[in-house]
Amino acid sequence: MGACGAILVVDHDSAARTAEVAIACRLGLPVREAESAESARAQLQGWQPVLAIVEVELPGPTNGLEFLREIHDTHGDGVPIILVSASRAAAIDRVAGLLLGADDYIAKPFDDGELLARIRRSLGRAEWHVAKGNTQKTEGDMLLSPREFEILTLLSEGFLQAEIAERLVLSPKTVGTHIQHILSKLGVHSRAQAVAVAYRQGLVQPDFAAHDLLVLPA
Repeated sequence: MGACGAILVVDHDSAARTAEVAIACRLGLPVREAESAESARAQLQGWQPVLAIVEVELPGPTNGLEFLREIHDTHGDGVPIILVSASRAAAIDRVAGLLLGADDYIAKPFDDGELLARIRRSLGRAEWHVAKGNTQKTEGDMLLSPREFEILTLLSEGFLQAEIAERLVLSPKTVGTHIQHILSKLGVHSRAQAVAVAYRQGLVQPDFAAHDLLVLPA
């Protein structure tokens, strides 16, 4: 896989966690593990996981669904999260997890091959790399998440931050955070510059008028 970083596995069931770690290790990426959201939170200081496998029924004050939101609030929703559950695997539970931002949802006990395939798929969806521009950033620094790419595309089509938030069912603040990440990764200082770079490098289709760049808010 082209992504760098470690996979985070958070599961209080030691047997399941061991299996999940072993499966994740088959991808050749480092894996960090924890048995609760609290212990995982302590491990997340100073680094961002490339993917997280999180048990829904985590013990303690923070369950898996809450920890999912915490990861996305801290690191952005470009981090794919696969939820696993032994008791909450009904359709309504899966839908709730996906609506909260999970990339996938799998019931225990799981087939090793299926979980491996789902991890590969989630990592593959997250590995959309921006072509290098005239910056000194490395390719790893220029990794746009699927959500960031979606927001960049909407910016290029002339949508404002509030309109993007409404369209994607996100808060304007969350969209603003994503936009700041996009600017940083593209090495630019304004939304107009980001759209210009996206247009110049072919990251978005040239289906918007050039004058839109002149009126796009910074």
